[in-house]
Amino acid sequence: MRLAFRALGGAAGVAWRESFPLGGRDVARWFPGHMAKGLKKMQSSLKLVDCIIEVHDARIPLSGRNPLFQETLGLKPHVLVLNKMDLADLKEQQKIIQHLEGEGLKNVVFTNCLQGENVKQIIPTVTGLVGSSCRYHRGEVCERPLMFLLDTPGVLAPRIESVEMGLKLALCGTVLDHLVGEETLADYLLYTLNRHQLFGYVRHYGLGGACDDIASVLKQVAVRLGKTQKVKVLTGTGDVNVIQPNYPAAARDFLQTFRRGLLGPVMLDRDVLQRSPVAEP
Repeated sequence: MRLAFRALGGAAGVAWRESFPLGGRDVARWFPGHMAKGLKKMQSSLKLVDCIIEVHDARIPLSGRNPLFQETLGLKPHVLVLNKMDLADLKEQQKIIQHLEGEGLKNVVFTNCLQGENVKQIIPTVTGLVGSSCRYHRGEVCERPLMFLLDTPGVLAPRIESVEMGLKLALCGTVLDHLVGEETLADYLLYTLNRHQLFGYVRHYGLGGACDDIASVLKQVAVRLGKTQKVKVLTGTGDVNVIQPNYPAAARDFLQTFRRGLLGPVMLDRDVLQRSPVAEP
């Protein structure tokens, strides 16, 4: 508790970055080629189903969803499952639901599949939409009428709307880290945590206080974790071995720690919630 108090106290009055530099990044190359093939397969599969179950990350409930589902929304019943609710800050859950209702999504279920939380709500929601009752037990989805669950590969939208949306997707593990750059992602994560006043990283790594400089944070993380490397430096008197922080390794640990929920729950779409109009009840 003393460390948390020091961290927050040290953060008081600090001017956090108001924006993140987004220029010069090619978002188009973040869409892997194999996903285009998966997208075509999914489009043909959708013709065979009576109801669509879309699974998305609860930390980005309003960003990065595939427009294919929105196009199909008016044709077939549609359930949006927002998984990983245990990692998401859901203080504004009702506002999220209202925003999604404004987009035509009336059936939203928040789940945590690792612990089975709310998962049992999915099948009754689906069967209610298709006009059938069913019993869920292991692989059996429905007995009368016979009902099958058709799985499809995870597929990004063919076009990521913005660099910032791409960074959010990458933080949630949807875009491969190396396509964006681990240190860039770590910097965007730090920027987001500080702007949201989430200083769990200070407590987790035992830092002296909150900081908005990624190089300084990664240096402290590397030293704390022993992620250092010997580097030969040429001087006037010959080669000298210098111990330097392993910044890529520290960035990797920072990202993995966040994804495991060890830095606390976060809502990466808070900015979208704040600027988007809420649907009228």
